[in-house]
Amino acid sequence: MGRKVKWGVLGTADIARRCTIPAMQKAKNCYLYGIAGRSKEKAEQFQEQFGFEKAFGSLEAMLEDEMVEAVYIPLPNTMHKEWVIKAAEHGKHVLCEKPLAGTEADVKEMIEACDKNGVLFMEAFAYLHSPLIQSVKETIHSGAIGELSFMESIFITPGYTAENIRVRRETLGGSVYDLGCYCTSLTLSVFEEEPKEIKAIGHFTEQQIDDFTTAYFGFAGGSRACMTSGMCSAQRGDRFFIYGTEGTIEAPISFNEEGILVYYVKKEESVREITVTAPDNYMLEIEQFGRCITDGENLRVTHEFSLRNARVMDRILKEIGYR
Repeated sequence: MGRKVKWGVLGTADIARRCTIPAMQKAKNCYLYGIAGRSKEKAEQFQEQFGFEKAFGSLEAMLEDEMVEAVYIPLPNTMHKEWVIKAAEHGKHVLCEKPLAGTEADVKEMIEACDKNGVLFMEAFAYLHSPLIQSVKETIHSGAIGELSFMESIFITPGYTAENIRVRRETLGGSVYDLGCYCTSLTLSVFEEEPKEIKAIGHFTEQQIDDFTTAYFGFAGGSRACMTSGMCSAQRGDRFFIYGTEGTIEAPISFNEEGILVYYVKKEESVREITVTAPDNYMLEIEQFGRCITDGENLRVTHEFSLRNARVMDRILKEIGYR
């Protein structure tokens, strides 16, 4: 493991508190240098709780500190573009929560700003760093289920209170932005190409966000996929199944699940269990991005992939009438 990267966290969002900062504490090549909040008091609470060296009372103040090498951005979707560009202009490498922005055009601007300023930039799809995803892809590439034919993925959760940013139009709320991005990114990762055809329907709330969306993908070679995202279930449910010409992969496993994970390869009458040990995906993500900075490793989530995912989400949102 190389040297430790001095990280700053640009905001005190819930995902930072629950998932990413605890993972940063475990990451071997991460040094918790700075935490910034829109109030000094909130930043100091995080500093005390997690052990950051410095607390900043504004987002701008942290970017002005030359000791910060990389920033993690857990801000609401509508704030990503502004702060990614500002961080890049201050020479900071950037890991930004998904989805990167509301449109592909915005994602392009963010990438261009980071490239112009010579900083690394990656979308924070922590689950794509999981050994589970790598194992599933290796199983597919080995020919264990034959040629890809169909895939289904689902991510549903209970609803949220009206104050939550996930259900507010002005903060780019809705199930596609919050949950569907997992399904679209996983589908793109498995098929390794963009769908030729997309059809989708959605249900909208009084706040004009989709609390349920289902989409169909048709690929050039004839294979197909579908996804469902929703904030409409009494219980959380996320899983994916992949169907080939000779067998099926069944993965009744939650996104970002860690521990001893089991998925199944079913072929005619046989069922093979494949077991994977998955550490904290958020920790893996922080360590991987750190190695990209210190050792020149390639980004796990590439710019091309993020642009492709943004295009697919654009098409779904247009289909359901979100735009």
